[in-house]
Amino acid sequence: MSTSVVLPALGESVTEGTVTRWLKQVGDTVQEDEGLLEISTDKVDTEIPSPVSGVIEEILVQEDETVEVGAILAKIGDGSGSSSSDDAPEAAPAEEAPAAEEQTPAQPAAESAPAEAAPAEQPAPATSGSDDSTEVKLPELGESVTEGTITRWLKAVGDDVAVDEPLLEISTDKVDTEIPSPVAGTLQEILVQEDETVAVGSALARIGSGAAPAARQEQPAAPAAEEKPAEPAPAAAAEEKPAEPAPAAAQPAAPAQPAAEKPAAQPSVPASSGDEVTYVTPLVRRLAQQQGVDLSTVTGSGVGGRIRKEDVLKAAEAAKAAPAASEAAPAAAAPAAPVEVSPLRGTTQKMSRLRKVIAERAVASMQATAQLTTVVEVDVTKVAALRDRVKGEFQQKTGDKLSFLPFFALAAVEALKAYPIINSTVEGDEIVYPAHENVSIAVDTERGLLTPVVKDAGEKNIAQLAREIADLATRTRDNKLKPDELAGGTFTLTNTGSRGALFDTPIVFLPQSAILGLGAVVKKPGVVSVDGKDAISVRSYVYLALSYDHRIIDGADAARFLGAVKTRLEAAQFEGDLGI
Repeated sequence: MSTSVVLPALGESVTEGTVTRWLKQVGDTVQEDEGLLEISTDKVDTEIPSPVSGVIEEILVQEDETVEVGAILAKIGDGSGSSSSDDAPEAAPAEEAPAAEEQTPAQPAAESAPAEAAPAEQPAPATSGSDDSTEVKLPELGESVTEGTITRWLKAVGDDVAVDEPLLEISTDKVDTEIPSPVAGTLQEILVQEDETVAVGSALARIGSGAAPAARQEQPAAPAAEEKPAEPAPAAAAEEKPAEPAPAAAQPAAPAQPAAEKPAAQPSVPASSGDEVTYVTPLVRRLAQQQGVDLSTVTGSGVGGRIRKEDVLKAAEAAKAAPAASEAAPAAAAPAAPVEVSPLRGTTQKMSRLRKVIAERAVASMQATAQLTTVVEVDVTKVAALRDRVKGEFQQKTGDKLSFLPFFALAAVEALKAYPIINSTVEGDEIVYPAHENVSIAVDTERGLLTPVVKDAGEKNIAQLAREIADLATRTRDNKLKPDELAGGTFTLTNTGSRGALFDTPIVFLPQSAILGLGAVVKKPGVVSVDGKDAISVRSYVYLALSYDHRIIDGADAARFLGAVKTRLEAAQFEGDLGI
């Protein structure tokens, strides 16, 4: 008896992967969870572990070949070779129904149809002993990834799940991804709760067959579980098989076995329309059923014309848009929502006193100083993960929401202590280095830009900074600040990213010598090092733009300051500074 190794789901938007390297060869002995091969996707490069211990009997996908999620990559047996010797060589793909083989060895043709109709039913050997349930374990996501945090359960106890259907979302320090169900059945127990961190290999949940043992052994209940979970009877399930993947039953079951080998290398379910044949994965087929899309009318954009998730969604949107367009045709096309026109349009207004002051100070600063801006990009993935993990507890204990700003503020004031030239002022021909870090926070108000000051910011933790920044911002917008709360700043933070800007070149206002602009935190692909090798992963990035007075601050000084801030944020060791 052999077990198939399938390409697991590595995130909802990942539909296929390329085999970059096999770590084992045919005949090699492997242990459960030992790395078998390396896979490259458009989101991450990672290893696929062995689901069981045994001997590699067959490799079905070669290096540099691209296959869809759910494809069978290899077969692992117990080394006895009994399964392959009892049947004809071409019958190897039917090992998906091991229970049926043992119960009815005289019916190889009957086994072939359910095996080919449900190739993704491979993880069944993971079922624990005589127990009716299968454990879902946290798989390896790269050799250097040793643990993961459950961010969200997508299913609840009692829910029915299909093979490869996403069960939960996991966050690690390298990648955020979904963990698919290894088997079809009912979610019986959740063993790890949201926000808990567990080691690789830990059991996350248990999934039961949801059927009587006899029905479960008869195997046809597995493919039927996708569409009709309450239909455990073998006869009824067998009747419904041709209705679900009709061409699959018609093509590989009747002809000679060489034709049956193709579904093993391509686990997608073939769906034909006339003379054209496309390949549809179970996940895409289920999505089409949910969206009411006829797959025979969809043109695939994937490799070899395969229908992908995006094709189904586009077809569903087009179907919804068609009736709406026909209804609107007799009248007129609905115009876009009108833009709200400002009452200031077409008028002339005098500058407010505050606007005059800001204008005068901006011009004076630009004329009296030599301003320059240096920008760095910072990977704040770990800060984002820490923030997500503690923000609930933080708000419960402090009453304040935890944004990225206090983390940036703390990293900046620590760097100011190490590089005080950034915190200095010019008086005549002297440079004054203050003994404190008073951070001005730029606040956008209806009256104009104001900069209330967090005094002695270098002596405060994240909770204190968050509380004071929020309080100052609220009272600034409500016009309830005291005059001395706008004075005495030695350095400024401006959060231009709060409105979506990636970065800008902020102006330094005298008497200060520098201002740090904080861009928007955005997710995008980034290169990370995994065991000394480059890999691509979805990361959170931010641009930090430091404008400074070049009369006293050199580019090297600015680079050193920004480097210190970058190092502090990327290390993200803020647990001891949270103040909760």
